Amino acid sequence: MKFMLLIYNNPAAIEAMPESERAQIFADVDAIMAELTESGELVGGEALAPGEQARTVRVREGVPAVTDGPFAEAKEELAGYLTVDCESVERAVEIAARWPDAKRWAMEVRPVMTPDAGAEM
Repeated sequence: MKFMLLIYNNPAAIEAMPESERAQIFADVDAIMAELTESGELVGGEALAPGEQARTVRVREGVPAVTDGPFAEAKEELAGYLTVDCESVERAVEIAARWPDAKRWAMEVRPVMTPDAGAEM
């Protein structure tokens, strides 16, 4: 089953971290990515541009309204995603729980919808 792991963090908090702490976060991510690549569970993933480069689009009564910034009003923002193909939601949650951002902010795990089968569950 494929799962999307959404990575949330707080850019200001990351910027305020000592360089050694940031380096450890990236080392932890590199280790997890290597493990998922080796196991064949990694499907893909990317970091996202900062939230201030995002645009939120809402259509109300047929009229689109576009606003700057991420869709949520919060200090935390969607920072990236990881797609994994693993045996169960429990395994996807296990992977998300190991991600450094989950220890400080949040990770969200969602099944990926497939064109021929809907949500893989």
